[in-house]
Amino acid sequence: MRTRLPTGLLVGSGLALMVLLVLPTLALLARAARPAFFGALLDPTVATALRLSLATTAVSLAATVLFGTPVAYLLARTRFRGKALLEALLDLPLVLPPVVAGLGLLLLLGRRGLLGAPLAALGVHVAFTSTAVVLAQLFVASPLYVRSMKAAFRSTPPSLEAAAVTLHASRLRTFRRVTLPLTLPAFLEGCVLTWTRALGEFGATIVVAGSLAGRTQTMPLAIYAELERNLDAALAMGAILTLAAFGLLLLFRRLTRAA
Repeated sequence: MRTRLPTGLLVGSGLALMVLLVLPTLALLARAARPAFFGALLDPTVATALRLSLATTAVSLAATVLFGTPVAYLLARTRFRGKALLEALLDLPLVLPPVVAGLGLLLLLGRRGLLGAPLAALGVHVAFTSTAVVLAQLFVASPLYVRSMKAAFRSTPPSLEAAAVTLHASRLRTFRRVTLPLTLPAFLEGCVLTWTRALGEFGATIVVAGSLAGRTQTMPLAIYAELERNLDAALAMGAILTLAAFGLLLLFRRLTRAA
């Protein structure tokens, strides 16, 4: 005998969750929507942090697409021993606390780290530089892209690729002209999720790169630094991040709906 939950309980639970998820964002935007908001946008701290965030996230997203696409294809289309372990390791940054991720990167790239020490001997320093910011973003955000593309490659019929090959198309041409267009919605989703996650990265970045204004202080780090000194600037940056993420999600849904 099936038990039906009361409609009122379902509606009430849904409304409670919506309130919890939506109200904090509305409160932030409402507080930021004041005359001081536009003045805060001209604050040098805001402009510098915004430029650094846009530059580092652009580089980390490009690196994710460049290196993550073949990895996703390999995992989706091949079988090999240790594959499950490799997939678990690639997904691990998604569940690690960001501070733990930053600590691991610091132990790897710091002056006494596994790679940092030999690099330092060559005069190359990675920790507490903008390069460390990019690597932190890449570490925490790239698994989102790999997961999205891996699912898309698995759902693409291999028979379509085989047909293209029989028509004397090269493997690379087949991948570029057949496989990638079929995975376009997943590609867009992976890029949006990766970029927004990288844009909001805080914990790993502050551990491995610090919060150096003009060098490693991205928008989330600048918000934290300005909370006690300049609340208007912190609210302005918070509103920018919120609107950017929301706008990208809306754009993605429109593009996938049109496709």
